Amino acid sequence: MYKDQKLYDFLRDRTWQLTEEWYESLDKSDPSGVYSSDDPKAIQSLKEQNYEFHLRFCKLFDKSELNPLKDFEEWILNVAKDEEHLATPVHFILREFFRTQEQYLDLVNEFVELHKEHYSMEMIQTWNRTIVKTFSEVMTWFTEEYHSHLESKLRAQQEMINELSSPVISLSKDNGLLPLVGDIDTTRAKYILENTLQQCAEKGVKHLFIDLSGVIMIDTMVAHQIFQLIDTLKLVGVTVTLSGIRPEIAQTAVQLGLSFGNIITASTLSRAIILENEKTIINKKS
Repeated sequence: MYKDQKLYDFLRDRTWQLTEEWYESLDKSDPSGVYSSDDPKAIQSLKEQNYEFHLRFCKLFDKSELNPLKDFEEWILNVAKDEEHLATPVHFILREFFRTQEQYLDLVNEFVELHKEHYSMEMIQTWNRTIVKTFSEVMTWFTEEYHSHLESKLRAQQEMINELSSPVISLSKDNGLLPLVGDIDTTRAKYILENTLQQCAEKGVKHLFIDLSGVIMIDTMVAHQIFQLIDTLKLVGVTVTLSGIRPEIAQTAVQLGLSFGNIITASTLSRAIILENEKTIINKKS
């Protein structure tokens, strides 16, 4: 049995002291992250988070505590999604977990020195194993939550980047422009397909200029996606003019058997707009 009320009281009475000692010995020279911050509010928040950890951890040895590990759930969920910690490399965070673990192992030694006659070596080893095991479980749990929140944040950022990098710009009441720039992978191509359809519907676009002059290379799947976009736009009443098609892209499309026969093309965006304006004038005259 690893529960011991005297050890619990001993640890609990030192919780804030543990936090202050931990922060004083903290390596604040990290190039980035929560531990290198000199913002008083961030420092106070960091200390409070550390103190809250100690309040939970020392309950491991409280005889009245039935499920001490459960007490860590709220702390882990809050710290793992904390923006300051998400901006901190995870190996820095794990380093501090290990340093805190050492604090507890040292405290057990200190406690034993004060009560030599009361505790067997077996009991001391049990306490130490309990500390190491609990830290291992908490660190694993924290890392999983940290990774989950970090992935969610990265997905949100990528969606924003995709949205900003594939806007449909209104040129006139009926005309819109989709300028594509940079590398287009399968994921981005799929987003462009969905986002373009939505934006064309919202802005009432009837003719869309898709300019590829900023696209260096596309793979076979992306080429299919672009042609699929053009076909889908036709189904909802939007005609398309492709401009700025590089020779490499044209070659990829031809190799795939994709035909430009039913697609309006132009060498440059300015040429495409001129052709569309001439067409509009002719239609008005007729």
